Amino acid sequence: MLESLFATTSTTTSLAIVPMLAAIAAALVLGLLLSWVYSLNGRATRSFVLALSILPAIVAVVIMMVNGNVGAGVAVAGAFSLVRFRSAPGSARDICFIFLAMAVGLVCGMGYVLHAAIVTVVLGAVLAFYQISGLGSRKGSSDRTLTITIPEDLDYAGLFTDIFASFTTYHELVSVKTTNMGSLYKLTYEVGIADQADEKSMIDEIRCRNGNLEVALTRQETVRETL
Repeated sequence: MLESLFATTSTTTSLAIVPMLAAIAAALVLGLLLSWVYSLNGRATRSFVLALSILPAIVAVVIMMVNGNVGAGVAVAGAFSLVRFRSAPGSARDICFIFLAMAVGLVCGMGYVLHAAIVTVVLGAVLAFYQISGLGSRKGSSDRTLTITIPEDLDYAGLFTDIFASFTTYHELVSVKTTNMGSLYKLTYEVGIADQADEKSMIDEIRCRNGNLEVALTRQETVRETL
């Protein structure tokens, strides 16, 4: 039964070593170029950069190995369906680079190395320009995450509105949770500081209103680099 199965599904011809190595080398070079563009003007984890640089070569090898082989194609599709990311989902930028790297690897695996190079250069240049130009970023404000601890008997609705109006360009309450056995509330805001020189004055006014409990002002994490 197994012999008949492989006889009916194996239709590929032998793959030449030199073209395969050339496609893998091209995919590696283009993957390195994509990983450099991804790291440009932004924070990136080493593991994600390494994965992004090797992904086109992996996809190219898979495409070359299953080309024309129905049985191998079904087996690879089943194997990939079992693979999932085990950590937090990435940002839209991460997903964009993942799809671009897979597309480059697919084109290299099909033998169109020049086309893959053109796609990498053109789209990589566009993405680099968008990152350098700061497209979509806020201008004239500094994004921060503000965490305020208040007593449980203090109504937090509108409690700090006048302070935010004086020191921030925008504010948004993103989470509320209890702490210390329910005797305290911890409020988390996303705010834009109008003038960074006034950060201490804002914190001092908040401390006067929340009973001198804990106040934390940290850099807002808008992008998570780990997939």
